[in-house]
Amino acid sequence: SEIDENSAEPVFQMTAHTLKKLLAALNECTEWGQVFILNSLGNYQPQTAREAEEICDRVTPRLQHANSAVVLAAVKVIMRYMDLITSREALRNLFKKMSPPLVTLLSKEAEIQYVALRNIQLIVQKRPGVLAHQIEVFYCKYNDPIYVKMEKLELMIMLITGPKIDKVLQEFKEYATEADVEFVRKSVRAIGRCAVKLEEAAERCIHVLLELIRSRITYVVHESIIVIKDIFRKYPGRYESIIATLCENLEDDTIDEPEAKAAMIWIIGEYAERISNAPDLLEAFLDNFHDEPMEVQLQLLTATVKLFLKKPKSNKALVQDALNMATTESDNPDLRDRGFVYWRLLTTNPEAAKAVILARKPLIEDDSASLDRALLDDLIANLSTLASVYHKPPETFVTKLRRLHKVKSFQQAAAEQVRSSSSPQPSAAAAASSSSAAAAVDLLSMGAPAPAPAASSLGGGLDDLLGLGSSAPAPAPVAPAVATDAGPSSGPPLVNYVLQPQGGQGMALRGRITRMQGQTCMQLAVKNLLSSPLTKLEIKLDVNLFRLAAPAGAVSLGHLAPGQETHVAVPLTQTGGAPPAGSAVSSVVRVAMRSDAEVVYFDAQVPLTAVLVEDGRVEKAAYLALWRELPDTAERTATVTGLQGNLSTLTQMLQSRNVFFVARTKTPDDNAVVYYSAKTVTGGVLLVELTFSAGGACQSCAKSRDEGLAELWSAQVAQTLH
Repeated sequence: SEIDENSAEPVFQMTAHTLKKLLAALNECTEWGQVFILNSLGNYQPQTAREAEEICDRVTPRLQHANSAVVLAAVKVIMRYMDLITSREALRNLFKKMSPPLVTLLSKEAEIQYVALRNIQLIVQKRPGVLAHQIEVFYCKYNDPIYVKMEKLELMIMLITGPKIDKVLQEFKEYATEADVEFVRKSVRAIGRCAVKLEEAAERCIHVLLELIRSRITYVVHESIIVIKDIFRKYPGRYESIIATLCENLEDDTIDEPEAKAAMIWIIGEYAERISNAPDLLEAFLDNFHDEPMEVQLQLLTATVKLFLKKPKSNKALVQDALNMATTESDNPDLRDRGFVYWRLLTTNPEAAKAVILARKPLIEDDSASLDRALLDDLIANLSTLASVYHKPPETFVTKLRRLHKVKSFQQAAAEQVRSSSSPQPSAAAAASSSSAAAAVDLLSMGAPAPAPAASSLGGGLDDLLGLGSSAPAPAPVAPAVATDAGPSSGPPLVNYVLQPQGGQGMALRGRITRMQGQTCMQLAVKNLLSSPLTKLEIKLDVNLFRLAAPAGAVSLGHLAPGQETHVAVPLTQTGGAPPAGSAVSSVVRVAMRSDAEVVYFDAQVPLTAVLVEDGRVEKAAYLALWRELPDTAERTATVTGLQGNLSTLTQMLQSRNVFFVARTKTPDDNAVVYYSAKTVTGGVLLVELTFSAGGACQSCAKSRDEGLAELWSAQVAQTLH
């Protein structure tokens, strides 16, 4: 199993014959052997529902094992095979057999309980019937660690039903009186989530929340107000009778948390016609308008305008003050823009203002614990691993994860690529550059240590946001160079680096820097113009923007006879040096190459697509946060014309070049605007906005913390899109 996971090609093929032998060996193996066998069974695809049932019958005895890893591995196999089983009776029997072992895991050590609870959350989302009648086992104990209590709360919310609501609410109410503030807040929120989830339980949840508000415990009152606002959003017009109780809690000025204050202000604005002293309450908040956080200011502005629209005669001065503070005394663009929009609506068309600002809001749903179906299936396939604990696919936190049977090794890919066709026609020659003897010493000091990598230009904020860590990713293991007599089969043509050595002696070089199967590499065509064979090359790259470096030591050419040409794929790592601060941004790298007979120097172009990694997709929320964080001065724009094909084809082409689709929208002129993201081998993150117009034209806008990265994209965007 371990050899298979680390192999580029499948070593172990699961067949029906192999399956029978493994099932027979289960009883003979140690506990860890059983884990590996069960994990292997998860990769087998039964041909019929009957076969899936039979395998589950053979695996279910492992559910009684004392080792938790064996139990979860057996659960994983059963969960995967359940998708193929069509008999409801068989499914019910499996539910009954799975439930007791999962409950037993909660009697283990706290750490094992936590892992079990995280896995159970996935199981319950996929198959709620497994633990539908076991909600009591998730009640929190007084000595449970906080991280266990939090997971139990989530599971109780997922499993709660109408008949169980009274007991569960009593539990939540008791939790809300404990000493741990974080746990108390989570418990109060759980009551609100139950109300949103179960309509028949909403009124009972409201009564529990009112009891908690009367306790006058500050953080309990805060959380109660927040969840009551959500209940009002879910059930508009049904529970306004409790508003008086809420307003009483403003008298002691107990609401000082921004989210709770914003929720209370929303309630006042939404139900201003039912609150007699609403103007006085909002005026008290407006007295400290400039000291409030942004979310409170925005909510206060909206609530004041709502009050004016509902009671225009007596609140004109109040709304005038709010609009003045938002538009003339605030520096925040969001607040000012909202203020100007409200002002324009109120002065030009009050009826339109009512239609917009007082419009009925969409009902909310509690989907905080729901996962996308595709993601859930992926996590179910990875039960009992870190993926099931993090609730994230393995590739999001395992660096350069290779998916089983899908990715070939760099060595094989390079060999296949250079084997499959003959050399392409050479392109126009690039000017070769000369260098002084001192430069030769610097570039070819093969024994000297590589310069220290430059600090990442991202900074801590983006690293945390995107989970990239505090520094650039560690370089991947270097694959050896691959030599063959044929040329590369795809990609741009090889560039002439050294056309003809002086005197016709030495070697002629053509090449390019590209990306092959997850590795940046330099492909070279080397022709021997000597009278004796060439056997090796030593390559050194000068400092460059992406810290590319050739592997230490010589690259073997085999026995390159005079007049013959060979092709070499040299993997490049990110262990080189970075240019000095303030250097001009350049995608050109100076290369020194020493053969058996001579030293040559040339400049090699580094296409941006050659240094973009395969995990460059950025989630929408993180993308939006970073785009807003970066100033307008970080933008770099360019225009591209003559684009062919449709948007779908272009997106697929960009994805093949490791530029990933994030979102799509339209301009008022109905032009498509598409957002893409990419990451470089040094950890740089690139955000791209492409606006397409008629005639195949496109406006590109790129942003990055590393301004050089945005500049390179703008310089190379035409060749990237064509």
